[in-house]
Amino acid sequence: MAEVLPFNALHFNPEQVEIGDVVAPPYDVIDAAGRTALVGRSPHNVVELDLPEARDGSDIYEHAAANLAAWEEQGILVRDDSPSIWALEQEYSTPEGERRTRRGFLARVRVTEYGPGLIRPHERTQPGPKEDRLRLTRATAHNLSPIFVLHQGEAFSKLEPALENREPFCEVSDDDGTLHRAWKITDPAVHEQLSAALADSELLIADGHHRYETARAYAEEIGGDGEHRYTLAALVSLEDPGLSVFATHRLLHDLDTPKQEALRDTLLAHFDVSQVTLETLVPDRDDGPAAFGYIDAHHKQPWRLTLKDTASLDDAPALAERSEPYRRLDAAALEALILGGALGMSTDDIAAKRGLSYCSVTSEAIDRVLRGEADAAFILRPTPVEQVRAIADEGENMPPKSTFFFPKLLTGLAFNPLR
Repeated sequence: MAEVLPFNALHFNPEQVEIGDVVAPPYDVIDAAGRTALVGRSPHNVVELDLPEARDGSDIYEHAAANLAAWEEQGILVRDDSPSIWALEQEYSTPEGERRTRRGFLARVRVTEYGPGLIRPHERTQPGPKEDRLRLTRATAHNLSPIFVLHQGEAFSKLEPALENREPFCEVSDDDGTLHRAWKITDPAVHEQLSAALADSELLIADGHHRYETARAYAEEIGGDGEHRYTLAALVSLEDPGLSVFATHRLLHDLDTPKQEALRDTLLAHFDVSQVTLETLVPDRDDGPAAFGYIDAHHKQPWRLTLKDTASLDDAPALAERSEPYRRLDAAALEALILGGALGMSTDDIAAKRGLSYCSVTSEAIDRVLRGEADAAFILRPTPVEQVRAIADEGENMPPKSTFFFPKLLTGLAFNPLR
């Protein structure tokens, strides 16, 4: 059973700081220039906690912990005496220009093993990011950013009466043009109704697998029961009309002549190849399983690749032990037939991004190839939420970057104390 509860949040004091200046995107999408820009908005930007740097060479995790303690002492951060659940709205634009609103809420979720009726992952994780997040959690004893979790059924309606005629705690527009609103709800009756509505729901991690596994490791490390047995999560219904999944494209690098020839031979053997325009490079969902757009830096000609026969997937050694939903996944087909097959990349190579990079913006991926910054690009379709669910139900983890849930959550709205 899912245990979803309110939490006594630590959060920025709107009387001391402008909330829009201190929040940030998730730490793992911020580069050095982006971090500098965020700190330029405010010396109290959350990256000083969640993506710490120490100019004096001291331990970055202790630097984060010292900042958190100092900001709370100065009143920049305040700790709530009563528990709350935070209702969220994110109003955003799709690549086609359609305006949508995704609704969810911040709460704490009990950390459990993966399994039916509990919580399920959908992507593979790597040890490096988990060690980083674990050291930060040890130092700060807080969840500083939420994982993104999908739940079954509908629950947001339980919060709606508490939002009527109330101004949000904050309204923030980010660099992607997404408008974020948050309301803090302290009514225990609403909390109980929400918890009851989700008690029978299985939870699916959409984003934040490393942070969830960090939470599990931290809980076991501390031992016993207590606040450390929970983690901060933003929960959204699988049926929410504003839920969107975008694609993450693959860029190939360092393709020598043998690799180029192996790639060409594999594409011609397994795919029908047709010439398209840059504007129609993204395949349609009705193009069947394993369809890609393709462009390379030598010919600069866009192509559509459509699988000739699903037997190519069913017979691929890398997919032999996989379920049918997994074998029909574009990212899995690309990994089995092309990255691992034609190019000989191992799972470790893919995890370490040796000869591989990712880009979620189609036009940017194309431009990087045309500028010669990448040797080739495979343009993927978005993975349907139903396919993510089906693969998770099989107990399988998808390849990295199989999904790109948009918009990203803000870091810095609220922190979850672990002691």
